[in-house]
Amino acid sequence: MQVNSERIPAEDVTNPTEAGPLPTPQGAAPARGGSAVVGPSAGDLEKAAALRRMKRLALALLIGMAVVFTLAFAFQKQYPWLEYVRAAAEGGMVGALADWFAVTALFKYPMGLKIPHTAIIPRRKDQIGESLSEFVESNFLSQEVVQEKLASIDIARKAGRWLSGPGGAERVAKEGGAVIRGAFTVLNDDDVQAVIEGLVRKHLLTPPWGPPVGRMAERIFADGHHHKLVDLLVDRAADWVDANHATVNRLVSDRSPLWVPTFVDGLVGDRVYVELSKFVRAVQHDQNHQVRQSIDAYLTDLAQDLQHDPAMIERAEAIKSQILGDPEVRELASRTWGTVKNALLNAVDDPESELSQRFKSAVRDFGSRLVNDDELAGKVNTWIGDAAGYLVNTYRSDIAGVISDTVARWDAEETSQKIELQVGKDLQYIRINGTVVGALAGLAIFTVAHLLFG
Repeated sequence: MQVNSERIPAEDVTNPTEAGPLPTPQGAAPARGGSAVVGPSAGDLEKAAALRRMKRLALALLIGMAVVFTLAFAFQKQYPWLEYVRAAAEGGMVGALADWFAVTALFKYPMGLKIPHTAIIPRRKDQIGESLSEFVESNFLSQEVVQEKLASIDIARKAGRWLSGPGGAERVAKEGGAVIRGAFTVLNDDDVQAVIEGLVRKHLLTPPWGPPVGRMAERIFADGHHHKLVDLLVDRAADWVDANHATVNRLVSDRSPLWVPTFVDGLVGDRVYVELSKFVRAVQHDQNHQVRQSIDAYLTDLAQDLQHDPAMIERAEAIKSQILGDPEVRELASRTWGTVKNALLNAVDDPESELSQRFKSAVRDFGSRLVNDDELAGKVNTWIGDAAGYLVNTYRSDIAGVISDTVARWDAEETSQKIELQVGKDLQYIRINGTVVGALAGLAIFTVAHLLFG
């Protein structure tokens, strides 16, 4: 695996004096599996240093046992009690070497010798990844485990306390604003306008207007909601008559024959005005006036014609086409999208805008309800548990497959280094314990044999 000059050198790890690997730093070439090599973090450097210290300690114990063994073996004839020391040191060396071999065989070939069943992790990393993936899938990614964990932490009330507490609603509003801005950045205005135009054509222009308008008008007229509008029109007509006496006289005079005397025109005009005023006042004050009844009958017939008369329906369609032609629809879609977009962007950019304040208030209120309403909190917890269970059951293989796929992309040497960096320090205790236990075992065996056989 190629690395650049920034790689921190590691000591040789193919023999008992190994000092341990370090994680591949930034700038290293990609691993042979295609995955990018990540530089060492501060935690990785600390683990590498601790691993080196433990290896040196285990090596120091082995060397110490060898020195003790040498001295005891050399002087045991002069000092017979050194035979016990020699036996303990001999057992310690055997235990240290055996456990060094066992630990080293996990990550590499001991001393470069390709002994069977050594370098287990580099040779079987893909199988290890698949086994780990299957283990996680079987024991962690199950619906029962996930739902039990979610139920135990009461996520609804925790979320409610956060949402109703200081900063929760503001954080949600901030993140929501970022989502909206990001969505508007990604969305193409022309595409959105085309969608709006398509919706308008599908739901507004394509269906005929006559029948639905007729049904709505029929309900309005049947309930008498149009009477207020009729009252307004009659009142305005009465006001016009009151203010236009001269206009009525002039209209009568203009339509009178030339041979009629002027004073006659004035008398006729006054009479017409008086009768017109009486008529309007009668319509204004009599809710059952014939004119009002005629208007009701006309509007009722119009509502029926809009629903059932093909000619009237066709006229309504013609009016619709005149009002909303292609240019008008495109302009409507453009204005609608522009208005919505500008309004939302202005609202999310201004924390004090009415929309932001209302949204924050709604979030806090929902959070308070989650905390105080047991029924709502139970429903939310159930929804979350069901959703998580569905996701786990549906995608558990895909989720667990990330482990095996990632390990498969790693380089064999890199995988060995990663694993040794994580657990190597603890494994060095095996070497230390093996040295101590071997020494005690050697001493015990020699003592028992000496007692039995002299």
